[in-house]
Amino acid sequence: MNRKLISSGSPFEEQIAYSRAVVQGDWIFVSGTTGFDYATMTISPLIEEQATQCFENIKTALAQAGATLSDVVRVHYILPNGSDFEKCWPVLRAYFGQIRPSATMISANLLDPRMLIEIEVTAMRQQASGPSIG
Repeated sequence: MNRKLISSGSPFEEQIAYSRAVVQGDWIFVSGTTGFDYATMTISPLIEEQATQCFENIKTALAQAGATLSDVVRVHYILPNGSDFEKCWPVLRAYFGQIRPSATMISANLLDPRMLIEIEVTAMRQQASGPSIG
């Protein structure tokens, strides 16, 4: 089974020695993704805008792996301040309202104090055909 490494171009990936995503077979493991706009290396001071940017960064990584947000089966939300999580709920519903992956929210410090949320997902590319279990 071939392994494919995906990069966003973020300088953090080289500095910390990780990939934005790793594809192994039909599985895609997207690293914890923050609200930085990697094209400009800027980040909003608002958690809602950071959450939106996280999802846009994740969508880009998934597209490079031949997948979409619909393929996400698990999500981890990491916030330095757990009480801020509710502010993100409308954003989460906008991106995952119909997908509804399994989810965990963790409160932990992040590397940079400007980072208010980090989102990590695991996805499995759906087969084009075959029986549906459920």
